[in-house]
Amino acid sequence: MTQELNFEQRWHFLELQLMDRFGKKPNMEAILFLIGINEFRGTLPKIKFTKEQKQDLMHIAVCSLLSKGDYYELEGYDKEGWPHFKELEKVSADNLPDQEQLLKSYILDYFEI
Repeated sequence: MTQELNFEQRWHFLELQLMDRFGKKPNMEAILFLIGINEFRGTLPKIKFTKEQKQDLMHIAVCSLLSKGDYYELEGYDKEGWPHFKELEKVSADNLPDQEQLLKSYILDYFEI
């Protein structure tokens, strides 16, 4: 129970930090989008992203996060700066809440909270 509470407190702290920075409480997609932007090494548009670019950036975030758990491995970057990953192992979380909890734990590690 203490571990769970600690996890929830850490997650709430991250939400508060991001809310202070961006002016509203972020959802999971917004957090993944921010991580994706951070992991991208190319040139992105300054204001508008296409729906496909947003999805690609969130995919980068998921792969980057799961690479910390040896689910994916970074193979390298293409000439536009997009990272490419190789799947090493399927995520074992059986349902959506378990998968979200796994991602949240890697997100907390990513932000060092």
